[in-house]
Amino acid sequence: MAISDYLSGLRERVGHDLVLLPAVCILIWDDAGRLLLMQEAETRKWQTIGGMVDPDESPWDAARREAEEEAGVEVRLERIRAALGGPGYRVRYPNGDLCSYVSTVFDAVIVSGEPGAGDDEVHRVAWFEPADIPSLDLDPLNRHLLADAGVIGRRSLT
Repeated sequence: MAISDYLSGLRERVGHDLVLLPAVCILIWDDAGRLLLMQEAETRKWQTIGGMVDPDESPWDAARREAEEEAGVEVRLERIRAALGGPGYRVRYPNGDLCSYVSTVFDAVIVSGEPGAGDDEVHRVAWFEPADIPSLDLDPLNRHLLADAGVIGRRSLT
């Protein structure tokens, strides 16, 4: 996981303590109703495209930036699907850092570019039918997010 200069500076002051972070998730859909997901390079777990909102950046701009960085595509943000947070959005990273995310979830479509691994955080990207997503090796936060956003059923959380 890449860490921004802002978060790195914050971590120097607070150590591994809990940090509340604004984030975006971009649900990129194709004409067939499939969702574009990325496979994270280090863990090989599937997850949504997205990331942290930088200081002074709007969620809309962060979503477009993350789509470009992670999947190599320019997107049109169609709507805000959800704003999500709470206990299911808390993550303790292997280095001990504790974060709680509040994520603005956007529905989007590609306006230019061909989806591919856009940066070193991404092993690959692929399109999935929503019905096939519960069987993927998703990280817990993304499984929770996709259920809360109504992409997969609640029963697939177990």
